[in-house]
Amino acid sequence: MRVGVYLAHPRGGSFNHALFEAVVGELRGRGCDVVAHDLCAEGFPAGVAAEETGTVEAAGRAGDPQVALHRGEVATLDALVFVHPNWWGMPPAVLVGWVQRVFVPGIGYKLGSAEGEPAGLLRAGRALVLNTSDTPAEREASEFGDPLERVWRACVLPYVGVVDVRRVVFRTVGDSGDDLRAEWLARARREAAALLDRADPSRS
Repeated sequence: MRVGVYLAHPRGGSFNHALFEAVVGELRGRGCDVVAHDLCAEGFPAGVAAEETGTVEAAGRAGDPQVALHRGEVATLDALVFVHPNWWGMPPAVLVGWVQRVFVPGIGYKLGSAEGEPAGLLRAGRALVLNTSDTPAEREASEFGDPLERVWRACVLPYVGVVDVRRVVFRTVGDSGDDLRAEWLARARREAAALLDRADPSRS
């Protein structure tokens, strides 16, 4: 099984980095072929080029080699994992740019017309999203409506054919101690293992 794991956090040593390493280690320990990317450390170019703004015609070859690499890789994946903080109700800019530059027509989806319904093209039918947050769950739901839930589960992943989406939020990170963080890392490893079980029911 080939799994892509994507980290979007610019600060080395962050808890997001620890989650990323835990997931990558768990998946590799279970025999997965893991494609792991720390998008900030690699300097993924998030700015969308003018020629990449089309929504119907299949995108041409990417001019940037990193973008071309990621487009080629994502088409080969069986599952996706995204690790990122909740910043202003959005993923960090590098991950937004990754979605906009990688999930392009002809790679992520096919669309017959601008007002039509997309056909997802990714072979990865499932995804795991791990978020960190400093907003209590009740306030996130009552005041903000949990926008990241809508982003991933409604707006992005189903559009490219990922229908099995599991999202876990670790909160609140800012005042969490070592024991709680250790529990969270164990939870992240369990969720990574469950991602494989969902791919192969005989393993559960």
